[in-house]
Amino acid sequence: MNEKNKKTLLVVDDDQDIRLLLCDALSQKGYCVLEAETGEQMWSHLQQTQVDLLLMDLYLREEDGLHLAREVREHFSFPIMMLTGKGDETDRILGLELAADDYMMKPFNLRELAARIYALLRRSAQQVPSVENIAEAHECLYFGHWTLDLVARQLIHQKGEQVVLTLGEFSLLEALIHHPGRVFTREQLIDQSRGIESDVFDRTVDVLILRLRRKIESNPKTPEFIKTQRGLGYFFQGPVRKR
Repeated sequence: MNEKNKKTLLVVDDDQDIRLLLCDALSQKGYCVLEAETGEQMWSHLQQTQVDLLLMDLYLREEDGLHLAREVREHFSFPIMMLTGKGDETDRILGLELAADDYMMKPFNLRELAARIYALLRRSAQQVPSVENIAEAHECLYFGHWTLDLVARQLIHQKGEQVVLTLGEFSLLEALIHHPGRVFTREQLIDQSRGIESDVFDRTVDVLILRLRRKIESNPKTPEFIKTQRGLGYFFQGPVRKR
């Protein structure tokens, strides 16, 4: 990989063995890898270096990894991959609520981790097309004041503002918008969505729906687009246009 085009990854973990393992493995993949044991070290790197992706341990000994991840998301839009050694439902929900782009459980397979990192970087590197030009080059769906670009996997407001969606959020919205008016159960949405792992819980879908409503609805408490069918699931209320 050309030095100029190298992507920079920041690993935040208080386990020295994990940091060394990740730095060695990812450096061999051609990445520039920085490491941090504490939040202070993490912020020092972020202030001095342009980071392309963050690998964050949810459970740091002396600090709240959840709080650190929230702060990072408030200031930076690069992908965040959460790492944790615990596998209960709460961990997954908290990771999703933090707007993490992906989630890996320890111990993890290094080849799978590298593949996921590559996919996240590739997606985040896509350029935001102008609202006027994307229709000709990309397959798009239109609803309300929004354009959903299915090729670049981006959501753009008619004013030109791009709304950042995680992989799970985009996949869920794509599944709903392709079938306006159809009620999906949570299990069906998991099956339809390419960005949601197959072993997640029903609550994960509820969290993603809540986050989507906050991003696309004028009033998330009385949604215009993503509706709840009590006792059954969710559906998208159109109209949806194609051009």
